[in-house]
Amino acid sequence: MIKAVAKEKDKQNYIFNNRKVYLWIGLILLLVWSAKGTKFNPLLFKDFGNTLDFVRKSFLKPDWSVLPVAINQSIITIQIAIMGTVLALVVAVPISFFAAKNTSPHWSVYGTLRALLSFLRSVPEIVFALVFVPTVSLGPLAGVLALAIHNIGVMGKLFSEIIESADIGPQEAVTATGAKRSIVILYGILPQVIPHILSNAFYRLEVSVRASLVLGLVGAGGVGQLLSIHFKMFQYNKVAVDCLVIMAMVIVIDYIGGIIRRRVI
Repeated sequence: MIKAVAKEKDKQNYIFNNRKVYLWIGLILLLVWSAKGTKFNPLLFKDFGNTLDFVRKSFLKPDWSVLPVAINQSIITIQIAIMGTVLALVVAVPISFFAAKNTSPHWSVYGTLRALLSFLRSVPEIVFALVFVPTVSLGPLAGVLALAIHNIGVMGKLFSEIIESADIGPQEAVTATGAKRSIVILYGILPQVIPHILSNAFYRLEVSVRASLVLGLVGAGGVGQLLSIHFKMFQYNKVAVDCLVIMAMVIVIDYIGGIIRRRVI
């Protein structure tokens, strides 16, 4: 009996070890396949000295004359992110209650809104920007609209899941008083989810700041657009200043956003 158990155990270990070997072989083949598809070559690092030389001549000799313009454009970038986030928040919060299973008035409303939110968040901001730039012309407004529409999809889905995970206890307590469904939502669910909604809204603001930099590359305004212009004109000394301003802006926004989120929750 003992020998049979030991033999079965050895067989299971053998199978397990074989599976690990096959898994590693599969991962290696996947890596080789990806390297081939991307034309990755380890020998590319042999010319890394050229990159260092380029950085030394361009990025280590920044043209500080562009600093005031870069700072001004970074402020516009922050304004784009704020407007795009706030507009989305105003729309996403009421939609999220209709897109949550426990607060939606009907399954058809729930399904339709979930599908709409999935579509909005699946389309990158830059695609919406490419649509709005020729529509409302170059400038920050196109960036605001692109961020707002994408953020509605992201925040609407996120907020609806927060609502669905709300503690049932307070809801039952309000229901026991004979209150209507709207009152249950107002006093049994809303107080629970507001801190989480605000916390995630601040996080989306941080993400929107970084996204608005990319939107600037297609003419949606802000320091991203300035960076694109300097790149196209091969003014790498000015690009260095743009990058430093962007770095400082992102660090400050992340720090402030972290403090706010910790105090909200």
